[in-house]
Amino acid sequence: MMLPFNAATRNMIETRVAAFTRVDEGPQASGLKRAAVGLVMAEAENAGETSLLLTLRASSLRAHSNQWAPPGGRCDPGETPSEAALRELHEELGLQLTQDDVIGILDDYPTRSGYLITPVVMWAQDSARLAPNPDEVASVHRIALSEIARPQAFNFIAIPESDRRVIRYSHFGHMIHAPTAALIYQFSELLAGRTTRVAELEQPVFAWK
Repeated sequence: MMLPFNAATRNMIETRVAAFTRVDEGPQASGLKRAAVGLVMAEAENAGETSLLLTLRASSLRAHSNQWAPPGGRCDPGETPSEAALRELHEELGLQLTQDDVIGILDDYPTRSGYLITPVVMWAQDSARLAPNPDEVASVHRIALSEIARPQAFNFIAIPESDRRVIRYSHFGHMIHAPTAALIYQFSELLAGRTTRVAELEQPVFAWK
C-alpha cells in the first residue's frame, strides 16, 4: 500500500512511534560504542510517496565500506542519539534537520563489530537538494515504504557460525543484511501496527569485524 508524503502519513507514523515501548540495551551493553542512525522519511523519487533514505557507503571507508546503511555514525561524547543522528545526516547528506523533525526512537541494536546503534525516526519535509559527502557516501537511495512492506521483502536464513537467524532485506537484486535490515524490519513492522524486537537477529559473518 502506498503511503503518500503528507501530514496524514507523518501523523500516523508519529502515533505508532509514540505508542512503541522502546527497549534500551544500554545497561546490558557495557563496552559497546554508542552510535545513532537516522531512519529518515522523505519524498520518494515517485513524487507524492513516502520513502526511507538509505546510503551505500563509500568504498574508501576503513570500516564497513560498500555496505548499505541509513545515514549515521558514532556518537560524540555528550551527544544524545538524536543529536548524533542529526549531525551525521548533515555531514553525510548535507541535509539539515532539527529536533522538531525527530519523530521518535526505536530499539537499540548491538552489533558484532562493537557498536550499539540507536535508530532515530525523522521526517524530512524538504530533501530535494541532497549533497552527499563523497568521502562517506557512494550513492543515496529513496526506498518507498510500500517496498519495505512487501510480503517477500525480508527473509531469514541459518548459518553454522550462530544459532541466531540472519535477517536479509531484498532490494532490487541486492541483499541488505543486519544491522540495516534489522532496523528497517522493525520499522516496517511498526508501520504494520506490530511491535517486533530485532536485537537477536544475526548479522552475516563478513559484518562481524
